[in-house]
Amino acid sequence: MVRRTRPAPQAAASSVTPVPPPVRTCVGCRQRASAIDLLRVVAVESGADQFSLRPDRRRAMTGRGAHIHPTAACLESALRRRAFGRALRIAGVLDTGELTEAIQGP
Repeated sequence: MVRRTRPAPQAAASSVTPVPPPVRTCVGCRQRASAIDLLRVVAVESGADQFSLRPDRRRAMTGRGAHIHPTAACLESALRRRAFGRALRIAGVLDTGELTEAIQGP
């Protein structure tokens, strides 16, 4: 019996196109940017009709998320326009303390 060898697989790297990172829209300035450059924000219920906005740096928290540039200007614009409530599809009181501290510092 003759043992046949298979030819080595050809490297098809030239035909594979790299996948671009996902693009999201900042709720503050409404500019589109790579999801890597934006901070994901989720709303965590802290009471009846009360929600706390929390930064999700690992992008692992459950629930609907909104994205924002980690700058004070975008945060101020989003809060002034009440964009978080619309983006997260929630109605009620939003506590922005933890998010403000994460973006602006202590």
